[in-house]
Parts: sequence; C-alpha cells; structure tokens
Amino acid sequence: MREIVHLQVGQCGNQIGTRFWEDVCGEHGISHSGIYEGDNELQLERVNVYFNEATGGKYVPRSILVDLESGTMDNIRSGKLKTLFKPNNFVYGTTGAGNNWAKGHYTEGAEISESVLEVLRKEAENCECLQGFQVTHSLGGGTGSGLGTLLLSRIREEFPDRMIATFSVVPSPKVSDTVVEPYNATLSVHQLLENTDEVMCIDNEALYEICTKTLKLPNPTYPDLNHLVSFGMSGITSCLRFPGQLNSDLRKLAVNLVPFPRLHFFLIGVAPLTSMNSQNYTAVSVAELAQQMFSPKNMMAAADPSIGKYLTASAMFRGRIPTKEVDDNMLNLLNKYQTQFIEWIPNNIKSTICDIPPKGQKMSVTFIGNSTSIQELFKRVGSQFNKMFRRRAFIHWYLNEGMDEMEFTEAKNNMNDLVTEYQQYQEAKLEDVFGYEDDDTMPETRGEDEDEDDDDDAQVSVDSGQDDGDGDGDDDDGEDDD
Repeated sequence: MREIVHLQVGQCGNQIGTRFWEDVCGEHGISHSGIYEGDNELQLERVNVYFNEATGGKYVPRSILVDLESGTMDNIRSGKLKTLFKPNNFVYGTTGAGNNWAKGHYTEGAEISESVLEVLRKEAENCECLQGFQVTHSLGGGTGSGLGTLLLSRIREEFPDRMIATFSVVPSPKVSDTVVEPYNATLSVHQLLENTDEVMCIDNEALYEICTKTLKLPNPTYPDLNHLVSFGMSGITSCLRFPGQLNSDLRKLAVNLVPFPRLHFFLIGVAPLTSMNSQNYTAVSVAELAQQMFSPKNMMAAADPSIGKYLTASAMFRGRIPTKEVDDNMLNLLNKYQTQFIEWIPNNIKSTICDIPPKGQKMSVTFIGNSTSIQELFKRVGSQFNKMFRRRAFIHWYLNEGMDEMEFTEAKNNMNDLVTEYQQYQEAKLEDVFGYEDDDTMPETRGEDEDEDDDDDAQVSVDSGQDDGDGDGDDDDGEDDD
C-alpha cells in the first residue's frame, strides 16, 4: 500500500486535522472509535493509506498530533474522536510558543522535536511502502510555523526521497490574530521553499468570504471554516484513498503541477460550495462544477487567479462521471479561459476521477492551480514584513531566542526572489522560451552547433533570470538586483 503519515502541528493544524479525520472516517464508514460500520467494500480497499489496522479490527489513523501547549490536545482527547487516535501519538510541551517563530523553531520546539521524530519513525516503520507525509499547520503563529518548519526540515533529512505535502494557513489581508504574523510567515515560507514538494495555500479571509457571500452564513465560526478546508483536503486525497478511473498520488500530483522546483505553492478551489447543514440539497452537473471550480469566488486563498496566469492545474472529480464528459468539459474550459493559461505548456490541466462521491453528495470537484497570482499573497506578507523590519519592531523577541538578524534578511530576500520568479514566468512568451516563434522554422544559415547554443541562451533567460543571452550578463527587465 502507498501509505501517508499525517502530522498536525499547533492549534490551527490540530483543529483542521481533527476535522479532516472526522470526514475521512465518515467516508470510509469508520466510527469515531475506529470500528468499521460501512456497507461498501470499496471503503476498505485502500483504507490502509491513512489507517493502520490494529488488533480487534480497529482502524487507527496514521496521525501524529503535536503542540507546544496541552490545551488543544485536551480538547481532542475529550471530544468526538477521543478514542480514535493512538495515545502515544500525542506529543506536546507545556510552555507554548507565544506566537514566536524562534521559540517554535529553536528553543521550546527543538526540545520536543526528537520525541516527535521518534513517533514518526515508528509510524513510518509500520508502513509497507511509505508514499510521503502530509502536514497541517498555520504560518502566522509560533508552533505551526516555527516547530512545523523545523519538523519539515528534519523529515526531509531522514526521508529525502519521500513526498512532503503541506496544508498551510497563511495570514489573511484583513483577519489578523497576531502583530508578528508577517515575521512568522516570511520565516516559514523561507523554509517551505526548501523542504516541501507541495504547499496548498489557504487563508481565513478567503474562507470568511465564501461563508458570508456564497453560503450566506451571517456569523461564520471556525468550525464552518474548518469544514471548507476539510472538504478541500478530502477532495485532494480522495484519489489516494479510493479506487477510480484516473488515479493519482502525491508524486503524480507534483509531477503534473510543479514545472520548476521552487514554484510549488498552490491555490485550492472546491465545488459545489456547501455549508455543514445543506450538503444533501445540492445537485449540480459536470459543466456547472467545471465552471464553479474555476471561479475566483471558490478559491481558498486571497489571490485572484484572473490577474495572473496558470502554469498548471489539476481537477479531481468525485462521483459516477463518464471520463468523456470530464475530458470534454476540461477542453471547453481551456478554450474559454485560454488567456489565463500560459501558452508554453500545452494541455496543462490534468484531471482525475474518483468513483466515490463525498458523503451526502452525488458529485463534487476539487481544483488545484499553480497560478502566478499567488505572488500577490507573498507580496502582501512581504510589504507588512518590510514596514516592521525597517524599524526593527519586535525583533528583540526573536533575538532573545538566539536568532540572528541575518536570518530575517535572508528570508525576506528569498521571498522577494520567489515573487520575481512568478512574475518572470507570467510574462514569458513562447518565443522567449524556445528562442523562435512557434510558426517560424529554425534558421538554417548558421552551423547546427551555433543554433543549439542560441537555444540554450534563450532557455537560460527564462529559467534563471540571470542571463538574457545578449552577452551583457544581466537580465533586461530594467530592475536592479536587491
């Protein structure tokens, strides 16, 4: 089996993760105490991806729950799923990180990181063929961002060839819990760039918008937001958990969505959008699903895809849907929104179909897009970071934990480079990439070797942004390097 080990870190990560396990148990017919009560053999065919079968026929999640304070853990252990998780897989500290990335990454978090890794190794040893790791955390607090990224770097060291996917809640433009969110988020993105293969970006502001404007909920609560995130997560993982006509796994997803190694930050969209109480009343066609999933209103991060371009995208349909109908609708979508897709990666929407629909629905779709508009999210965080860092506000809290100012500067520069890369590929044209127009034939007047050299130069101008092939050793975008 291609197992996935799930890690939930910090308060936000644990709340989202617990809601995800509620939904996954419901879809697989597993009760809150881990006993199978379903009536469909397909529910058990791939149940081992996320669950380990213990003695007595009990299914135990391959999940590790981590926090630097015990409050969230106590809630889980006294909640609906109190008997579902393995007791040894709760790892927590006593002091908390106090919204300080450095505490989570260097001091308090580092103290419990070895305990977490010990549990993680045991879970990995219980797998026949470990596919990878899935992490839920937030980037704005101290534990999810600091300890979360520390664990990611340690996992990458120990399991360099396994996939790592994260569901990361990024700071919102309007909804902010903490003054130092921009610092924590920038330091985290710096780590996510190096130590992950796929990052699904989610933010509370976009989720609030969906709840108030689309679902017409007057006062959305965190359980409402967690329901939406969990719906997206279960959609993305459905092809891993159930057999289908077009299957996928974490590696296939990355191969189809990541054209360049650093550009692995994705937008998520889901359709149909439903509140917790209205799922049974929603009926839609494949055409409507395809239309809805592409709408900016359905995106779970505050970045408008219409102002950027899609490098790649993936649509995961669920339900009894003919493959031809999906293919036709995807083709129509590509033709209709042709200008929103870059021209130099042909056929850049991948689709998968899982036969089992979500509980209470006939069909649904989850959309993952690698869009250059995600740079808006990083620009926003970067701008807030610069305002505070210019005055060195709040820096002493981080320096007291042993950090160096240089780390802030490095993280800021790395994020600025990421924004520049997204912009560069957004503006790249077909002739920039290949060195000649699509309709033109290659010039034949020069030697073959010279032509190849020219092509290499043209490739470098887009791929690295360091040399534009004109021999002057810089890029022609008119900007000075920072």
